[in-house]
Amino acid sequence: MLKIRLSLGGAKKRPVYKIVVADSRFPRDGRFIEKVGFYNPLLPKTKKERVNLEVERIKHWINKGAKPTLRVSRILGEAEIYPMPPKGNNPLKAIPKKDRKKDKSEDKKPETNLGKTESKTEAPKTEAPKTEAPKTEAPKTEAPKTEAPKAELKKEEPKKE
Repeated sequence: MLKIRLSLGGAKKRPVYKIVVADSRFPRDGRFIEKVGFYNPLLPKTKKERVNLEVERIKHWINKGAKPTLRVSRILGEAEIYPMPPKGNNPLKAIPKKDRKKDKSEDKKPETNLGKTESKTEAPKTEAPKTEAPKTEAPKTEAPKTEAPKAELKKEEPKKE
């Protein structure tokens, strides 16, 4: 299967990518069929030298059945050559934990300020996990009870002899 993908080049901590058409079985930086552009992520987005594409050749390979990878499809989408892929799930992992906690507390504060009934409904929700915890502990205590009678039976058998 043909892919339009990035091939890494450049020096250590100074990446420069070639946009190439390659068979999906070939290594990332290995053999490719044709170079159709380049991408330099270190340059600002406003500079023209950041991305260079050979539009005619890219359209030719897409018509032949080549599929761009997600990153390349975003680059082509910005150049309006290929439809922009839908935005994926973006969790809050990039935000430091301290800031995440602040955001969550800010979100909860406006809810509690809206009405007193909401704060009352939130209190039982926090109590519900507490009631669930003893339920999980109860089976743990039952399991040793079943083992204890077995031990008692073993003790009774030697007494009979």
